[in-house]
Amino acid sequence: MALLSGLLSAGSAQQTAPAQSPTSAPPQSVQDRRVRSGTTAAALTAQEQATLQALVAKVRPATVRVEQCPTPACSRTNGVGTGVLISPDGLVLTAYHVIQGATVLSVQTEDRTRYVAQVVGYNDQDDLALLRVSVPAGTPYLRLAAARPAVGDIALAIGNGNGAFLKTKVGRLTGLDSDAGRADFPPGTLELNAPLIPGDSGGPVVNARGELTGIVSYISVSPQSRQPQSYAVPVTATDPRLAQLKAGAKLDAPVIGIGLGGPFSDLFFLPAEGFRKLAPLLKLGDTPGAFFTSVSPGSPAAQAGLRPLVLNADAERISGDIVTAVNGKRIVNFSEFQFAVRAYKPGDTITLSVLRDGKPLEVKLTLAGRSTIRN
Repeated sequence: MALLSGLLSAGSAQQTAPAQSPTSAPPQSVQDRRVRSGTTAAALTAQEQATLQALVAKVRPATVRVEQCPTPACSRTNGVGTGVLISPDGLVLTAYHVIQGATVLSVQTEDRTRYVAQVVGYNDQDDLALLRVSVPAGTPYLRLAAARPAVGDIALAIGNGNGAFLKTKVGRLTGLDSDAGRADFPPGTLELNAPLIPGDSGGPVVNARGELTGIVSYISVSPQSRQPQSYAVPVTATDPRLAQLKAGAKLDAPVIGIGLGGPFSDLFFLPAEGFRKLAPLLKLGDTPGAFFTSVSPGSPAAQAGLRPLVLNADAERISGDIVTAVNGKRIVNFSEFQFAVRAYKPGDTITLSVLRDGKPLEVKLTLAGRSTIRN
């Protein structure tokens, strides 16, 4: 187990999580996709602080608390996030993971009035969702920025982290086009040093002019600094994704229905040499590849008969498939497996190269949308 602990540390360079509690091809190197945190940013000046604070009266009334809870009788919520009104007719932009799997949604405006929310569209891969709320005429909303921001820009965020109600936070943009290095988190995000926390997901990030420039998505903790960094999906007035959402697009990420959990949950990025060190301990075989610990009932993986890792009392593998390629593309760990799958779309049929009990076989399966899979 000491060896396993060391491999867990080597296989996970940092921790990422949605700020509430993620359409790109797989990379040449998973390591290259990881967020580069730690950019030194100058502290906000007194004038910059004053500029942002002056925006609060404009931004806060356009921000809402998003809850998985019925209206009007909401005695216990199943999830809390944040959203922002972006039109006079009640369109609310938020993060997809805030509303994922919700059967009933409501929002609270600044005066704590609760309204029923209906999902207009969503984009799972880019962690965006659009809701419609019947707010009264004249309810404040934010205009979207005409252009993307620049590193060093000051930023104001408002959210509902840790049960707070529309709390204001300020910071500076420290990076553009950041990437969590995980296929289930959105690519190309803005990095900022505002101290966001669980519950702030879906909230607005606005520039010095009070324009919406990003939607809070996830936070990351660097093992070097142990300081959390915050990440937001960039949005602009001409963003084609928003046009898709307004048109009712509901874009699921493709999945096969497997998971990597328990003591192995930090081995997403296990390199080939790490696999070779782990293999004798767990009896994994000689060929590095992606293993998994769960298969969702009724999923494409279950229908194709894929077998999760099962260990005996001595922590040795007694069964479990090792996936070594997707449509001929070589993979060596779970993260590369995810990226390879997400290069396709729901409904596509792919072929997995699998080692089962040391013997190679080809497994065909049809990808499903993530919203259709229940763990």
